[in-house]
Amino acid sequence: METSIHNDQDADNATSDDEALLDPSDAAEIVPDDPDHPMDLDDEDEQADDQEQEIQLQNDSIAHFDLHSDSIFCITNHPTESMIIATGGGDDTTYVFSADVPSPLLPPSYESNPSITRSSLQPIAKLQGHTDSVNAMTYTLGNGDYLLTGGLDGQVRVHSATTTGTAQPYCLLASAQEVPEINFLAPCPHPSYSNTFALGANDGSVWIYNIESQDKETHLQVVQAYYLHTESCTAGSWTSDGKLLATVSEDGSFYVWDPFGEAAAAGITSSSSGQAVVGLTAADQRFAVEDGLFSVAVSPNGAFAAVGGAHGMIRIVGIPRLNTNSSTSATQSLKGGGAKNKAGGKKQVTTSADTASSGSQTGQILASLQMQSESIETLAFSPHHPLLAVGSVDGSIVIFDSAHRFAVRRHVKEAHDGFAVVKVAFGGPKDEKEAWFLTSCGMDGVVKRWDCRGGGAAAGGTEAAAGGGRQTQQGLVKEWRGHRGEGEGGGVLGFVLTDGGKVVTAGDDGVSLVFT
Repeated sequence: METSIHNDQDADNATSDDEALLDPSDAAEIVPDDPDHPMDLDDEDEQADDQEQEIQLQNDSIAHFDLHSDSIFCITNHPTESMIIATGGGDDTTYVFSADVPSPLLPPSYESNPSITRSSLQPIAKLQGHTDSVNAMTYTLGNGDYLLTGGLDGQVRVHSATTTGTAQPYCLLASAQEVPEINFLAPCPHPSYSNTFALGANDGSVWIYNIESQDKETHLQVVQAYYLHTESCTAGSWTSDGKLLATVSEDGSFYVWDPFGEAAAAGITSSSSGQAVVGLTAADQRFAVEDGLFSVAVSPNGAFAAVGGAHGMIRIVGIPRLNTNSSTSATQSLKGGGAKNKAGGKKQVTTSADTASSGSQTGQILASLQMQSESIETLAFSPHHPLLAVGSVDGSIVIFDSAHRFAVRRHVKEAHDGFAVVKVAFGGPKDEKEAWFLTSCGMDGVVKRWDCRGGGAAAGGTEAAAGGGRQTQQGLVKEWRGHRGEGEGGGVLGFVLTDGGKVVTAGDDGVSLVFT
């Protein structure tokens, strides 16, 4: 009986072992051990890859600010103390800090003992109170008495940027919440309304506010509110004298507002709308841009506005110029601008854009342009030359000559290596040469400076790109790297230019870098 029991158990064990065996077709290929293959070679390969990635990283900044815990969506600097920087981000927080740091005599690569680590710049103020991302901000113009922040929570918050009595700098003065989300804030440059600003919202409304610090009842007063846009109001720009405000919308409409009544006082009104002195919508097939408008800029002489939209479409529209005593066009801004200014010189040749202040040209479409394939993200006029710079989501930058029927002066198709161009801006010149410089940033994480002159002076770039090893693009003067980009959760979402020649950025990686 005992033997029988053991035999039965052995039979059961054999059956269990057979079931545990793999089918030959399910077996993986057996690779014989190679005694010459070092066991840690794979680890060395991974270390080599890590080292290669470290070598490819490059940071050209001289300082940084990294206290944000999320993307930095907006940045601004003080109008009279340009080294004072404010940033707002996805962490619902605003920081104020100083970028006034000494520039190194040599770049880090030339230092005999470069520093491995570098401490962040420290904040002057940390401002909280928004319940969603801070995506718009500006200082008021004039003396820069107030810092304004706008958020996706619909709040606009006003902070005093000066010490009044015992109050601390950047204390909250007032707040308002009239809209679901704020898209932009634009300070008014009118010398009589230096504490006035405009606000554009995602419900299409446009608001004009004035800050009354002496009014104990209401510090923030509504001057005007407009409701003609039927979809999100995406961008706005004041004329250089601050008398008119131009706005655009995703519904494809463009309006020029007269918030202080100065156009009406001059006898300029719109036949189509009592609220706006100029109004164009997608109902006009000559103006229509399918899928909406996203950017707007007004020429320095106030004669016309450029609006940019989907599919690379741009429209140039004449607007009323109220200051008739100032007839100097952009072509006369600097000596050698193309027209004789001295008495006895040749008669200046004008274009339709130069004479757009006349009643017959107000509201007229002066040009329709399309050199880029995707949405126009940013527009900027040069304050010194008749140039319009355009940045597109397709990664290209186009420079138009507004004095010659908006002829293309330059088209840099791979300005940011196929990644969206976020912002272009002409800086204040130190000399005649720098008056031609344009700065741009993109989702590739790079800030670049371009020489907009044609011909040999800018044909091949005047300075090698930092780091070397990359082909120089036409007109490229300099580039700064340090942000993540190229689809790696980074990019540069904005920048400001300081009087000291520095560039301070807002990074999608949550870092603000200071370049020189």
